[in-house]
Amino acid sequence: MRFGIRILQYLGSPRDIVELGILADEAGFDHAWFPSDKFMFHALPIMVTLAENTKRIIVGPNGIEPYAISPGETATFMATQDLLCGGRTALGFGMHTDQMIGWMGIEVRDRQTRVREAVELMRRIWRGEVAEFHGQEFDWSDQCYLRFEPLRDKIPIYVSGYEHESLALSGEIGDGSLPMITPPESAKLMVERVADGAARAGRSVQEIDICGCGWFSISETGADTHTGVLKDIVAYFGHYLEEEALNTVGLSRAEFAEIFRLIGQRKYAEAQARVTPDMLKLAVTGSPKDAIEKIEMLAAAGITQVSVGGPLGPDPRETIRLFGEQVIPYFR
Repeated sequence: MRFGIRILQYLGSPRDIVELGILADEAGFDHAWFPSDKFMFHALPIMVTLAENTKRIIVGPNGIEPYAISPGETATFMATQDLLCGGRTALGFGMHTDQMIGWMGIEVRDRQTRVREAVELMRRIWRGEVAEFHGQEFDWSDQCYLRFEPLRDKIPIYVSGYEHESLALSGEIGDGSLPMITPPESAKLMVERVADGAARAGRSVQEIDICGCGWFSISETGADTHTGVLKDIVAYFGHYLEEEALNTVGLSRAEFAEIFRLIGQRKYAEAQARVTPDMLKLAVTGSPKDAIEKIEMLAAAGITQVSVGGPLGPDPRETIRLFGEQVIPYFR
């Protein structure tokens, strides 16, 4: 089992987030992922800063998408960053929802085709090819090529998403997959979808690093892991989770409808107050022992990298230490 850490803006300032990433590097995490959510802290400057202040950990954005950001810009940025950090980068690419794109008046027509074509174009750019392309979503001229020598001709692309089609696509074309495993009981369902896509492409699912993105809230004794920031995250993101995944712990999207309405009205305290104890089942909570038990379940389901995210716990720095001293060594 490999371990990533996914650091949300709820955990502090951009500088705080970088400092948590440095601690994760020291604790033995393999990857640091930064969510690319619209109008929240931008993942790209954070990952550049973290890479400059670490020596080992692989740094990448989670959820760069091909609508608001051109795949040409993404490919050029990633190749530049790869040179700066000596190849310690990976790209989390794709979309969990159309809604955030719609906020900006951008029409989403065929998300799967757009992601597929964008991945092909970025890989051609990194291979040093002239990426002239006339597809369904992109129309590129013969001037689309990299004007410098990249460090590598292939930067790992982890395709993100949780609906069946998106996860199947990750199994078909991804070096890795970034499924949401909130709740953790949905992991088997998500892995099956990745495997479906791999089989469709004639690949083995063993070729793909399935990096399950879960919410974790951990403390030494398990105390105070059900409150505070965890409720904020459940309130804000719960509505975006897929119905079939929510059903694995007896929840449904309908239960988040009123919370989603309140979030839309910026009534955040009222939204948090409507988060029920059952909704907290979306996260892994408790002590390091509880985390180990859940991660063993994830490994049995076929998850090969756990992306530890969310609030982390009442003290994120302490949680990172606990993972480094108790959880990660257990699986090594």
